[in-house]
Amino acid sequence: MTVTVLVPDEEGVAALSEIDGVRPVVYRHGEPVPAEAADAEVLVTGDRPTEALWRELPNVKLVQLLLAGAEDWIGKVPDGVLLSTCRGAHGGSSAEWVVAVLLAIYRGLDGFADGLRRRHWERRTTDTLQGKRVLIIGAGDLGRHLRRRLETFDVRCTMVGASAREGVHGVDELPALLSEHDVAVLMVPLTQHTRGMVDAEFLAAMPDDAILVNVSRGPVVDTDALVAELTSGRLRAALDVTDPEPLPAGHPLWDVPGLLLTPHVAGAVSGRRQRAYAVVARELSHYLGGELPKNLVHGEY
Repeated sequence: MTVTVLVPDEEGVAALSEIDGVRPVVYRHGEPVPAEAADAEVLVTGDRPTEALWRELPNVKLVQLLLAGAEDWIGKVPDGVLLSTCRGAHGGSSAEWVVAVLLAIYRGLDGFADGLRRRHWERRTTDTLQGKRVLIIGAGDLGRHLRRRLETFDVRCTMVGASAREGVHGVDELPALLSEHDVAVLMVPLTQHTRGMVDAEFLAAMPDDAILVNVSRGPVVDTDALVAELTSGRLRAALDVTDPEPLPAGHPLWDVPGLLLTPHVAGAVSGRRQRAYAVVARELSHYLGGELPKNLVHGEY
């Protein structure tokens, strides 16, 4: 038996052609629909769903995302269609971004870069990442990748998950934990429970000069509350995502002090497509073997 799998690019065709029982076909929304789409059982995509999607693909039984986040698809998949994420593909690069921004902030690299531009030689002592207490909010794949990397810098990490378990604190413990940490890193999916979780009360519980790092989704943070704290100079932040996104011209976040901002690029690294398709291949192997995908979305996640 051969299963038709729709992929968004030739790289997907090359990556999945080696799997027995899989016939990969390129399908891009907005372009002519390939004849094979009518019989396709699996859709591999990094796009958002459209109204026309299910009319074009009437027999799809599994949507396999190339992204770790599924918020754009939740509630928009027909009954009986499975939804699986690409968890495991992007955790390393996202964790690497967090380490990079923390090192940049604590070692004052922006100030030295400014000295280079001004041709000004100024030696000074900086802070260090060593010995810092980092609260990792999100104890899944991304959080585990980050903890492993940070601990090599002698950082003391505390993990927080949706519920408490061995080695992981529950999210209900956050108010007490925030005051005890130098950094709070957001690595959670966007759900009804996490939307706006970082509000004025959350930020007020963080100690003076602490750093908020958001590598999850922009709406997890109340932007107005964060702008108020940064404007006061009490907290610092590193954001790879914002709300709104992209950040419009004239938005207050462009001018607040104490902010390191990147345009949603934590996972935009070389080799990301190969790593994503490696996860897709594993998920397809489970599906073709009569098993449920390991990254199957249940409810919101």
